[in-house]
Amino acid sequence: MTQAATYPSREELITKLDQTKANLDQAEAKNIVLQARLDQLHRLLFGTKSERFVPEEIANQLKLELGEVGKAQDPPEEQKIEYTRKKPKKKSRHAGRQPLPEHLERKVIRLEPEQDTSGMKKIGEDVTEILELIPAKLFVLRYVRAKYAAKNGDSVLTAPLPGLPIEKGMAGPGLLAQVMIDKYMDHLPLYRQLQRFSREKVTIASSTIGDWVAQVCILISSLYQAHRREVLTQLYLMADETPNPVLDKSKKGKTHRGYQWAYFSPLTKTVLFDYRPGRGRDGPRDCLKNYQGFLQTDGYAVYEWFGKREGIVLLHCMAHARREFENALKNDPDRAQHALLQIQKLYAIERKAREQELSHEKRRELREEKARPIWEAFKDWMIENYPQVTPKSSIAKAIAYSLKRWPQLGVYILDGRLEIDNNLIENSIRPIALGRKNYLFSGSHAGARRAALMYSLLGTCKLQGINPFEWLRDVLVRLPEHPVNRVAELLPQNWKKEQAS
Repeated sequence: MTQAATYPSREELITKLDQTKANLDQAEAKNIVLQARLDQLHRLLFGTKSERFVPEEIANQLKLELGEVGKAQDPPEEQKIEYTRKKPKKKSRHAGRQPLPEHLERKVIRLEPEQDTSGMKKIGEDVTEILELIPAKLFVLRYVRAKYAAKNGDSVLTAPLPGLPIEKGMAGPGLLAQVMIDKYMDHLPLYRQLQRFSREKVTIASSTIGDWVAQVCILISSLYQAHRREVLTQLYLMADETPNPVLDKSKKGKTHRGYQWAYFSPLTKTVLFDYRPGRGRDGPRDCLKNYQGFLQTDGYAVYEWFGKREGIVLLHCMAHARREFENALKNDPDRAQHALLQIQKLYAIERKAREQELSHEKRRELREEKARPIWEAFKDWMIENYPQVTPKSSIAKAIAYSLKRWPQLGVYILDGRLEIDNNLIENSIRPIALGRKNYLFSGSHAGARRAALMYSLLGTCKLQGINPFEWLRDVLVRLPEHPVNRVAELLPQNWKKEQAS
């Protein structure tokens, strides 16, 4: 006898259908996330670093309307046209050679024709300037000090040696200054500097030049401490961090991932680097334990603690919020483009303030009038659109990123001294990232702390428009005999004022 076929009940079918729909929704969400990661990877490999945004409707206006490719066009009627065209004078596209700086020394070389000019009249001169270079040259300063003995033989008199940066050392202040700048500003490792010295037939042991670096850092450590105090008392600071690999001697061929924490003062154009072995909260908490004022960050969670501390107002960076929406352009072009357009309007207001060189108070008034309405409307748009997007999609992450940080992103509107983003500090730490390609790692944690010292002082020289060699050489000459309680006078920002007076 044949057994009757059994079929699933209606309830079982509904359950399976619901499960299938759930699986499809989960697969779709996963696909969105994977597609976003693929787009981001493609951008990292092939994309431009520019964050400039051109709305789609404007971009479309730039395209040529060529019609459908391959579509047959009706031949136009033949018509004879006669005209006379005046050929314009051809203009040179060459803008002309840029004049060489007036402060450079001129060595005049006069050239006369080889032919006989005795019966001719001089009617003028052609002047051509060529920029030339004499390579840096090592030389020896020999101090010869006469010795005088008293007639009774009780004493000997001789002139004292001038103060030297390294007591009993053979390196003068100019050589030491160049070694430090080559290493910490131009990122030329010490072994390459030794190769350059060898071309001058001067042999210096690697241990010797390493000792020079350490001794210079010890000498100017008091200057670094004064610089640290001055930067950390500023009303407004930007904070960021960048990796600094350190050789791990306990593990052969391995490096420890340390960090250079940077604190930049936009109002005084000074920067402080503070090396820490890790990226945890302890580093900035220790460095900023007495800080009071505005603190602008990229939204890294470690800094959130400062927003809860009395006396500190936390700001976030609009450039990082903009980056999130750029990542969502392929995921949801319409919403991402709308968001980028609003952010672009906010940056246009900042550009206008810079071009008009507005005072801090005038800049605050401009932001209240122009930026705040855009700001409030943008917030309302994000609140309205967030429930309509897939939770794990790129556009959802971008909106959530901004909404979570919205109060801190808008603090800049309240005070004209504040900036819309912290790009200025990213410019300060960028040379360190470039330098890592040359030196790869610091030899020890002590070496990384020395790097922080030099990055701080030489980085401030760059921000102040100071020739770092002139500053460091002068400091190395004066510091050994300079009063300790007046060491702040030698900081780059104060040294510049002294030179100008």
